[in-house]
Amino acid sequence: MSDQPSIEPGAARSLADFVAAHSQENSEGTWQLEAGERCLEVHLNSSTVFAKIGAMVARYGDIHFEHAGAGGAAKFLKQAFTGEQLRMMRCTGSGVLYCADQNKHISILHLNNETIFVNANDCLAYSEGIGWDVVVTKGAGVVTGGLFSLKLWGTGFVAITSHGKPLVLGVSPQAPLFTDPNATVAWSDGLQTSVHTDVSWKTFIGRASGETWQMRYDGTGFVVVQPYEEVVVVSGS
Repeated sequence: MSDQPSIEPGAARSLADFVAAHSQENSEGTWQLEAGERCLEVHLNSSTVFAKIGAMVARYGDIHFEHAGAGGAAKFLKQAFTGEQLRMMRCTGSGVLYCADQNKHISILHLNNETIFVNANDCLAYSEGIGWDVVVTKGAGVVTGGLFSLKLWGTGFVAITSHGKPLVLGVSPQAPLFTDPNATVAWSDGLQTSVHTDVSWKTFIGRASGETWQMRYDGTGFVVVQPYEEVVVVSGS
């Protein structure tokens, strides 16, 4: 029989046990997930990565950070209307970068000359081969608070976040999809987006239900939603 005492779940651990249980394992992948898919690990080799400002939690090596800027007057104006949601930093150099965002679940996507639309607040990082622009959902005006998303295209990596594991729902011409804007994370290229208003719910027991405004998706593709309604306060006006 071993002389070592058994460790019950939640019990105190020695330093050696703690390090052994939580140490990050080395890997050949340039983009990978750690800490139960709550932390993004990116290996930079004289390359550039764009990440959400404030997302860095740790790093190794010689990595420099600077505000990414808007990339032109037109993008600057669009970005201004989204408040704090699109503030990105340019990370350059060589080393290992760790990023996280409020303990959210992280998913890594690899685009191969493809396009995806992401809720502006749910874009954690993307590689330098990815282009971007801010788009406004068709039919979304001031009355809905303005629904902004980030159009990402090209070849490279994109990391998106969600509260809990994401759910991917299909869309077909026979079955359009309706989602809560605050639970919508991303959607595929080629879908037609619009804002759907259910006026009858507005008058339910004399007040708005909170579900009056919904996103509608038509066409063929998919939508990523999260099991959480995330309300983002937009500071721009």
